[in-house]
Amino acid sequence: MAMAKKKKSSTQDDGGRARKKLSHYDERGRARMVDVSAKERTVREAEASALVAMSQEVLRALPKNPKGDPLEVARTAGIMAAKRTAELIPMCHPVAIAHIAVTLRVCENGVAIASKVKTRAETGVEMEALVAASVAALTVYDMCKALDKGIEIREVALERKSGGKSGEYRRAPRK
Repeated sequence: MAMAKKKKSSTQDDGGRARKKLSHYDERGRARMVDVSAKERTVREAEASALVAMSQEVLRALPKNPKGDPLEVARTAGIMAAKRTAELIPMCHPVAIAHIAVTLRVCENGVAIASKVKTRAETGVEMEALVAASVAALTVYDMCKALDKGIEIREVALERKSGGKSGEYRRAPRK
């Protein structure tokens, strides 16, 4: 009787090198929430950014918006969204957030958004930081779309994260 060929490990590629695998799938390929119960609670931080690109005409109109100050409304929306991330992203863990900061800055070609989220938990807050920046950007769009439907949300990205097993990550500088 011939022996069955041993299957390659799901964490090895064809060259035998270790490779990363997607953590939100079980061995049968079904989506799952990662079990973080055995992980250590550590301080974890994440920072994300986004850019809302708009015309000079829209930028000049920001202070006169009849709906209120778009930057302050967007800052508040980003904070609120970060706290509800687990309700939006199916496999995201609810995390007790210790701090959220969302800043918006008018720049030459639009509004630059930065978010920073901090916790002490078993899992990181990258998604919370990304959701905060994204929803803040969407809010700026919503408050300014009457002037220009061509406003663009660009460059939503994780800038930095720290804590946990994977340690420090810092996005490479833009070219």
